[in-house]
Amino acid sequence: MKTDLSSHIKLDQVSKRLYRPESEVELASLTRCERVYTKVVETIADGAADAAADVAQTIERCVREKGRCVIGFGAGKCALAVYDELVKLYFADKVSFANVVAFNISELGLGVPGDDSLSTLARLKQHLYNKVDIEPQNIHTFNSETTVENVHKMCKAYEAEIEDFGGLDLLVCELTKTGSLAYNEPGSGMNTTCRLQLLSSESRARVAEAFKCDDAPLTAVTLGISNLLAARHIIVVAWNEDSADAVFNTIEGRVTDLVPASFLQMHSSTKVIIDLEAASRLTRISYPWKVTSCEWTDKLIRRAIVWLATLTGKPVLKLTNKDYNDHGLGELVAIYGSAYNVNIKIFNDLQHTITGWPGGKPNADDTHRPERATPYPKRVLAFSPHPDDVVVSMGGTLRRLVEQGHDVHVAFMTSGDVAVSDEDLLRNLILSEKISRHYGIRSSEHDRINRAVRQNLSDKAAGNVLDSVDMRFIKGAIFSCEGIMACRHMGISKAQMHELSLPFYVDDPSGRGRITEADATAVARLIAEVRPHQIFVADDLTDPYGTHVRALNAVLMAIEILQHEEFMRDCRVWMYRGQWGQWDIDHVEMAVPMSPEEFRFKRDAILRYQSQIKDAPFRDSADGQLSWQRSIDRNRALAELYNTLGLAAYEAIEAFVQYKPANDNKI
Repeated sequence: MKTDLSSHIKLDQVSKRLYRPESEVELASLTRCERVYTKVVETIADGAADAAADVAQTIERCVREKGRCVIGFGAGKCALAVYDELVKLYFADKVSFANVVAFNISELGLGVPGDDSLSTLARLKQHLYNKVDIEPQNIHTFNSETTVENVHKMCKAYEAEIEDFGGLDLLVCELTKTGSLAYNEPGSGMNTTCRLQLLSSESRARVAEAFKCDDAPLTAVTLGISNLLAARHIIVVAWNEDSADAVFNTIEGRVTDLVPASFLQMHSSTKVIIDLEAASRLTRISYPWKVTSCEWTDKLIRRAIVWLATLTGKPVLKLTNKDYNDHGLGELVAIYGSAYNVNIKIFNDLQHTITGWPGGKPNADDTHRPERATPYPKRVLAFSPHPDDVVVSMGGTLRRLVEQGHDVHVAFMTSGDVAVSDEDLLRNLILSEKISRHYGIRSSEHDRINRAVRQNLSDKAAGNVLDSVDMRFIKGAIFSCEGIMACRHMGISKAQMHELSLPFYVDDPSGRGRITEADATAVARLIAEVRPHQIFVADDLTDPYGTHVRALNAVLMAIEILQHEEFMRDCRVWMYRGQWGQWDIDHVEMAVPMSPEEFRFKRDAILRYQSQIKDAPFRDSADGQLSWQRSIDRNRALAELYNTLGLAAYEAIEAFVQYKPANDNKI
């Protein structure tokens, strides 16, 4: 069973000529905003195959010319797909590593001999070295005896070792979503050399996700930007939507140490390979009218007009022929006859996304409404990856559905225990002990659990980073109870709340297990029980911790299992965002507005999540703002954008996009 169905979600039908131009002249025109040679491919598999072919050619050329090829390998998640393709080429006798000298470009923490649990070298061995004919003596990495005291000396020795082999012929690595190369964090200058690097919270989250550990090291040893740029040829890969900002800043942004990968603009032989999702912010993909004539679709027209209105500071209906012509959109005026005709089309298009009836308005003409009028009332099933996501991201919509008489169910897919702090656990433990003492509720088992949890907290503070089973259960219970109270505030009864405790989360110490058929089956069982007319599911694919992506895939797998059931033919699936992102307005298909009172009601519901209000372990960005705070800011910002475009003024808006099965999504 395929477990990554979220990768099939395509919001745009991108014209192939934007990434597969028919001539060099057209390519030059399309890429004139790009300062690094960039190849855009349709899928990760295509990109990995292209990168692997480039590596194989470089190896063949270098071995032919000088007898060996010296390569620096990164062990980032995106690069692993390239190594899998290289292994295929090796078994097809299309490449040999017999004359390859390999250097590891980074290693986590300070080396611990024999400990491979957080080793990038171990990852490289697992995915590449142990599967090809590279000589063991040709594999080089950082000295395992490195300490804080001798790290500078060891790093200089490693640089000298690379120079002894004539420098790197090739560098293969990934571009991270923070714009880093290897572990060169934002702030790393062009002249940085091999060194010990303190890792940011974003990098540690990425490491924890990659290695499925509860807590990542604070430091890494890494080749510096100057070491990486010294390679004669560089191949950098990036996949998926969460890389889009970093890709844009690297390729089209200004050169700055805030985006270390932007220094690639100074290198004469760099190739960046990205899939369509990672390319989504590039000018030729996102704003193609700036670089070429367009194949205009309704969504592309909407994006262009929203861009033009924002650029000129005018509402849509006040845009003129001159505005269109002055900013490269005269083509639309020619197609539609006048600016007025385009304005009316887009204004109506945007107006029709707004609805105060997210479940459909009964006894009303639903021709231009996002949802059907019938059946009424509807059975609604909203999936929440953690107990707070559904309220934080679509609480206003949830309240509307309840008030308008629909049968609303909420499913907590995981307990979210890893998002609850030790302090919250201790506070609730103290409360439990006080109640027990006051009412004389004592038992040997109760006392044993209390002692064990307190001991675990003490051990954890001393360096044992894993929560015990009891700690995880209590933390999960805290978060789930907060979710119950928030949903009760919304008018949803306890009988309509479902705690799924999906295996991918429960069975892994860090809550980052693999999605399996067991997860999909549990979700499918609930869907079959409720038989919903509407399903709401989180599509926060940029969640740095991976839970949202896994939860989404579990729902999509369940939908695929049930796709032939009669009740599913009358079920629409709506995707929401909030905790980690927001839909661009050209994608929005349903916009549910909130008045000041309704928005206040939503905020009051969010305040039920006391463990997440001020001291949650995970924060959204370097400024320390929590994800729920960003979510309500996004609600306000979307409402302000609708207002700026000349539509109705609301306090806040929640946005949704309808999910269509993979075979309906086209590139």
